[in-house]
Amino acid sequence: MNKRLQRGFTLIEVMVTVAIVGILLAVAIPAYSDYVVRGRLSEAFTALGGAQPAAEQYWSNNRTYVGFGAANTFPASTPYFTYALSGESASTYTLTATGAGKMSGFVYTIDQNGTHATTGSPAGWGVNASCWVDHKGGACTN
Repeated sequence: MNKRLQRGFTLIEVMVTVAIVGILLAVAIPAYSDYVVRGRLSEAFTALGGAQPAAEQYWSNNRTYVGFGAANTFPASTPYFTYALSGESASTYTLTATGAGKMSGFVYTIDQNGTHATTGSPAGWGVNASCWVDHKGGACTN
């Protein structure tokens, strides 16, 4: 009897493995990318949410929002977001977080009434005048 030992993998086994890995990557990479973006968005939400009480404290001390932008409690720019104060007066202000670098296109605001708004976003994310969009399709969780 002539016995042949088989060593290694056949071409079909290798191709099936490559196909399975390709399918998994086609699903996993976009999901992971969206997860990373949502994680970076929390930076803007935290900064704007933290600046609002600071603005109210500034108003309590000065009876105006004018000059709040120069206060030390205003959010500093980061690699992913820049922050700006606009419309500051004795009774109004708007804080804006604008995406930079990999987060460009995202624009979030909060005003003296605590109104959250998404005024700009990349394609597929959507905008909303009453909440901060944090999922594709315009969904908000806050």
